[in-house]
Amino acid sequence: MSVGQDAAGKGREMTIPDRETDSLCINTIRTLSIDAVQAAKSGHPGAPLGAATMAYVLWDRYLKHNPRNPSWPDRDRFVLSAGHASALLYSLLHLTGYDLDIDDLRQFRQWGSRAAGHPEHGLTPGVETSTGPLGQGFANAVGMAMAERQLAARFNRPGHEVISHYTYCMVSDGDLEEGISAEAASLAGTLHLGRLIVLYDSNGISIEGPTGVTFTEDVAARFRAYGWHVEGPIDGLSVDAVDAALRASRGESSRPSLIVCRTVIGYGSPNKAGSAAAHGEALGEEETRLTKRQLGWQYEESFTVPSCARDSLQRAVKQGQEQEGRWRAAVAAYATAYPAEAAQLEQDLAGQLPQGWEQLLGNVKLDGAPVATRVTGGKALNALAAGIPSFTGGSADLSPSTRTTIADGGDFGPGNYAGRNLRFGVREHAMAAVCNGMALHGGTIPYASTFLVFYDYMRPAVRLAALMRLHVIFVFTHDSIGVGEDGPTHQPVEHVFGLRSVPGLTVIRPADAAETVEAWRTAMANREGPTVLVLTRQNVPAIDRSHGSPAADLARGAYVVRDTEGTPDAILLATGSEVSIAMESADQLGTRGISVRVISMPSWRLFEKQTQQYRDSVLPPNVRRRVSIEAGITLGWERYVGIDGRAVGIDTFGHSAPGPELYRRFDLTADRVTREVVDLMKGEGR
Repeated sequence: MSVGQDAAGKGREMTIPDRETDSLCINTIRTLSIDAVQAAKSGHPGAPLGAATMAYVLWDRYLKHNPRNPSWPDRDRFVLSAGHASALLYSLLHLTGYDLDIDDLRQFRQWGSRAAGHPEHGLTPGVETSTGPLGQGFANAVGMAMAERQLAARFNRPGHEVISHYTYCMVSDGDLEEGISAEAASLAGTLHLGRLIVLYDSNGISIEGPTGVTFTEDVAARFRAYGWHVEGPIDGLSVDAVDAALRASRGESSRPSLIVCRTVIGYGSPNKAGSAAAHGEALGEEETRLTKRQLGWQYEESFTVPSCARDSLQRAVKQGQEQEGRWRAAVAAYATAYPAEAAQLEQDLAGQLPQGWEQLLGNVKLDGAPVATRVTGGKALNALAAGIPSFTGGSADLSPSTRTTIADGGDFGPGNYAGRNLRFGVREHAMAAVCNGMALHGGTIPYASTFLVFYDYMRPAVRLAALMRLHVIFVFTHDSIGVGEDGPTHQPVEHVFGLRSVPGLTVIRPADAAETVEAWRTAMANREGPTVLVLTRQNVPAIDRSHGSPAADLARGAYVVRDTEGTPDAILLATGSEVSIAMESADQLGTRGISVRVISMPSWRLFEKQTQQYRDSVLPPNVRRRVSIEAGITLGWERYVGIDGRAVGIDTFGHSAPGPELYRRFDLTADRVTREVVDLMKGEGR
C-alpha cells in the first residue's frame, strides 16, 4: 500500500491500496455479487461484473461516508440509479462496514432479507433512495445536489463550511434512454450543480441485445449541450482511468459532471460477457465457476471475503468516523459563532417544524366570499413559508396559475442558491423526482405543483414518494371540468381516483377556503408520506357550517357539514367544488320534507384511518340512501354509497366550453342530486 492525499483535498494522509489489493477488492465485489444472484437464482449479474471497478474507485478513494452512521448529514450521497445492479451496492455496503451481514447477501431477493431485488430506502442501511424504475435515481440525485447547494447557501459562513458534500450517481444505458433523465440533466446543467457527478456505465447492452438498435446518440455531446462537464469515454475497467476522471470532475465546480465509462457487461464470464445473456438472469453454477476462474479468483467456497480485501475496504469505517468527527467539531465551532443559525440547521436537518408553526395559518384571512381554492392555497402556502424557512418548491412553469410562488423567496439558481422558488420548467416528471431527492437528502420540505391533468406525467415519481414515505407535498390545481374552455385534454376526470389508488398517498380535495387552510395544515404535519392537494380553478362559495362540524375536522377525512334532527332520510357525500352542489340540493330536498345529512369527504385515506366508531357516526350504517357527488369518474364511490346508493359524476371525457355550462351539460347539478334522492325514496315505497 502507498500513502497519498485524502480525496477530499484536505491534505490529510490516507492509505491507498496497491495494484494487487485493488484487483483483489474489485474481484471480491464481483464474486460476492454473482454469488448473491446465483443463490437467488435470479437477478442481474452483468452490471456488477462490469461496473465493479468504477464503483470500487469511487467508494474506496472518494466517497465521504460513515458506515457506522449512514444518516450523517454531511455525507456524500451515492445513488445507484441502475437499481437492477443492486447486488453491486449490497456488496459495497457489506464490505465497507455497513450493518448488512453476509447472511443478507446469501438471502438476496428472499423474504426477510435486507438485500431486496432492487434497493429500498428505509430497508437497507446506506441505501439513499429506492431505485429500479430507470431514470428515477438520476433525477433523485439532481434533487439531492440541489438540496446540498440550498443548505450550503443558507447556512455556510466565512470560515464555517458546515454543508459541503457531493452527490454521486451511477447510471446505465437504460437510465439515459428514459425521458426523465433528459429532463433532469437539462435542469442540472441550467442550475450549474457542480457537486453532482454521474458515472455512466456504458456497456452497450440492454435486455433485448445491443443498444445500437435503439440508442445511437452521442451521449457525451448531449450532456455537453446541457451544460455539463464530460469526461471520457474512458476505460471503465481501469482503476487509473476512473481515478483520474473522478479527480478531474471534482475539480469542476461550476458544472455537473458526467464520466462516460466504457465497460463490458458480465466482464469475466467466458460465455456471456458482452451479451444480453449476462444482463437479467443468474449465470448458472458452471458459468459462475468459470467466471471466477477467469478472474483469477482462488477461492472455491461461495461468499468468500479474503481478509486482505475486507481489511482494505473496511478502512472506510475509521475514515468515516474521523470525517464525521471533524464535521461535528466544525458544527460546534459554528454554533459558538452563529448560535441562531446552528439551531435552525439542526431543526431543519431533523425535519422538525418550528414551535407554534400552526399559528402561521391564522394569517390567512377568510372573508366568506367565493374564491378558488387554488387562490386560498397560495395564501396558505405563503403564510407557512413566512415561518418555515426549510419550505421550498415550485411548479412546472405554471406558478402564476397554481399560485405557488413564495413571495420574496427568490429564485434558486447560480448566484442565489438560497432562493426558495424552484423553477422546474415544463418538466413534470423530473420535478416530482427532484422533490423526492430533496426530501431524501433532508433539510428541506419540498412541494411541487402543476395542473391535475399533468399528474399523468408524474405518476412514477409520486408512487415512489409514497413507497418511500417522503414528506413531499404535491399541489394539483385546475381539478375538474371547471377548467372550462381548455377542453378535455386539460380536464382531469380519472385522476383523483388514480391518486387515491396509490398506497400511502394522502389525497385531499378541499371544498372551500376554510378547508383549504386545513388541508395545508394537514399536509405540513403529515410525516407518514406524501400529500396531494387537489384545488379548483373556479371560485367556490364558502360552506355554511352552522349546522355541522368545523372545517378543522378535515383532518379526519370526512365530517358532517350540515345535519338534521334525528335520523336523516338520506346522506349526500361530496368533495371539493361539489360540496356546494350537495348543500344546494339539501335545501331543495328540505322544501319537499326530505331530511338529509351533507358530508364533506375531502380525503378517503384520512377517513379510513379513523376509528370505526367515528366512521359510523359520520356514515350511520342504518342510513342506506346515499348519493355521492364528484366531478370525476364514479368508480370507487360504491364503497361509501353501497349497492343501494347512487354516484353522480363524469364517466366520460369533457368538452371545451365555459365551466358553468359544462356542469349543466353533464348534469352535475343540485337538481340532478335532488332527483336521485327522490328516486331512491320512491324506489323504497316511501
